[in-house]
Amino acid sequence: MNADTTYAPATGRPEVVTGVLASAFEGDALAVWLFPDPARRAGYQEGFYRSLLEHPGAESYLAGETGASIWLQLGAGESLHQDGATAGPLARLAGLGAALGERHPVDHPHLYLAVMGVAAGFQGRGIGSALLKRRLELADRDGEAAYLEASSPGSRALYLRHGFADLGEPVRFADAPPVFPMWRNAAATR
Repeated sequence: MNADTTYAPATGRPEVVTGVLASAFEGDALAVWLFPDPARRAGYQEGFYRSLLEHPGAESYLAGETGASIWLQLGAGESLHQDGATAGPLARLAGLGAALGERHPVDHPHLYLAVMGVAAGFQGRGIGSALLKRRLELADRDGEAAYLEASSPGSRALYLRHGFADLGEPVRFADAPPVFPMWRNAAATR
């Protein structure tokens, strides 16, 4: 990551977080599948990211204005995924969310990395690794386990390098690209 790129909580900057993430995933195979209309994709994505930021346990982080992540503190028994629309432009999102919800661990509290991305044109420079490393250092200090769902083989490889392990087989829903549930114990308990 460039030395002049700051890393900080994104409190009060939701528009920057949602904009970075929409840019990061504009060509992502899963995002394209979820929101097939290219003219509306960024708007739907930003709405989804805003809904994550409204969660009472949400934390968002920025690396300058090129990388962003949204983490959720989830308690035991708490699941993010809910039933949603079964028709219309968000039906795919709701269906995949339900499939992922069946696999999301709920037996103990954990951090959930709901989304992390680096804006188009800035990927491959270590920004995502830096975002991930810094938040995981805090999780290790606090003894918190973490869960995520990698949306591509490339992101799965990144998370494997940072101590995550596959949590069962990939989730397959309809004709969507596979999604990879992953878990990481805090370093103190590994």
